[in-house]
Amino acid sequence: MDIMHKVLNILLPLISISALFFFLPPFLVYKFLSSVWRSIFCENVAGKVVLITGSSSGIGEQLAYEYAKGGACLVLVARRGDRLEAVATKARELGSPDVIIETGDVSKAEDCKRFVGAAVNRFGTLDHLVNNAGIFPLFMFEDSNNVDDFAPIMNTNFWGSVYCTHFAIPHLRKSKGKIVVIASVAGWMPMPRLTIYGASKGALISFFETLRAEIGSDIGITIVTPGVVDTEKAQAEVRSKGKLGLIPAESVEGCAKATLNSICRGDRYLIEPAWVKMFYLWNLLCPEVIQEFSRKMSVTSPGTSTSGLKAE
Repeated sequence: MDIMHKVLNILLPLISISALFFFLPPFLVYKFLSSVWRSIFCENVAGKVVLITGSSSGIGEQLAYEYAKGGACLVLVARRGDRLEAVATKARELGSPDVIIETGDVSKAEDCKRFVGAAVNRFGTLDHLVNNAGIFPLFMFEDSNNVDDFAPIMNTNFWGSVYCTHFAIPHLRKSKGKIVVIASVAGWMPMPRLTIYGASKGALISFFETLRAEIGSDIGITIVTPGVVDTEKAQAEVRSKGKLGLIPAESVEGCAKATLNSICRGDRYLIEPAWVKMFYLWNLLCPEVIQEFSRKMSVTSPGTSTSGLKAE
């Protein structure tokens, strides 16, 4: 077996590079033409049933409004029922024919099962599941005082999406629906002060990339990795504490519009805003440079506590 590995170590890179030389140009042409086609003939969300977690504020709230403008029926999920009522009212005013709200905690599997069940019981189907709920903590890992604060981040950011997806898949198969995953640039780019958060988003990306390979084309999966977005959570954790202040924040409205356009095109992946893609390329080719850049941008003052974290 050792000989076989030695042979593969020599031959496989040569074969792969040669194959890419012939395969890559036509594949890129195909991807471009496919993108143009999907942009012209994108999905119409009118009458579609959409479940959005973490929809009481931020990206989830704005996505609810964008879907409402397109005439989608909405199932809004979050912990804050009073805030959901306000979002639901505005969504109806913007054009959603029917909106229901469900309060609960995505980190609890029984709540996730209830959310999906409520959508199907009300509308008879489920077309889009938007996994958006999350906690955004900002702290230096070595400065954290209580390791018990780490698990809730993973429970909400990772397991919350996994639970909802598990219960939604049978219904999404029937409707040939879509799963939308709001991850983060921190899931693929090392960002100090976001150690556990980045790990939760990285796990999310890996899970849904693998799930895509498992379920095939029956259910579309769009993974969104926003940069810094000017949401309620970001304002509380980033702006007020002066962390990552040199990185320009995108408006939540702009992020939501770009996300829905990507969903309707059936994109596999969206990095928003587009200029952040340059960091992806640099991180792929020169990870040491990106690591040092992130450190210089972020490690400028003592860390903050993880106490009092809240999820939408």
